[in-house]
Amino acid sequence: MQIYQQMIELKERSRGFHLITAEVLHALPQISQLTSGMCQVFIQHTSASLCINENADPTVRVDFETFFNKAVPENDPDYIHNDEGPDDMPAHLKAAILGSSVMIPIRNGRLALGTWQGIYLCEHRDYGGRRRLVITAWGA
Repeated sequence: MQIYQQMIELKERSRGFHLITAEVLHALPQISQLTSGMCQVFIQHTSASLCINENADPTVRVDFETFFNKAVPENDPDYIHNDEGPDDMPAHLKAAILGSSVMIPIRNGRLALGTWQGIYLCEHRDYGGRRRLVITAWGA
């Protein structure tokens, strides 16, 4: 079994859902050496998240943002934690809903994503800053 790991820092992005599949693959080219295995991508933040979804039609990303803003609105008077502004607590809640990592099988040296699947960075803050990922791949 081989294990590979790389930490990367993504550039700052605006609030929304951003495809990062190419950045993940670029950061860990050793994936191509694995016939079968797993790849975990983990984000080291509590106000941004990761998910896998539609990678072709950009309106999906717009609709994701619309849905989450309706489901977890800003300026809710019941939120106590608001030290960093009105998007602070909603960002934590959105990140908790979506999660901090994704797992993708590796098959024949490639991520075994479906035809229309990609890895998203889900940025829930207006000014979230640079985001750190730990990418780990293992297998044979």
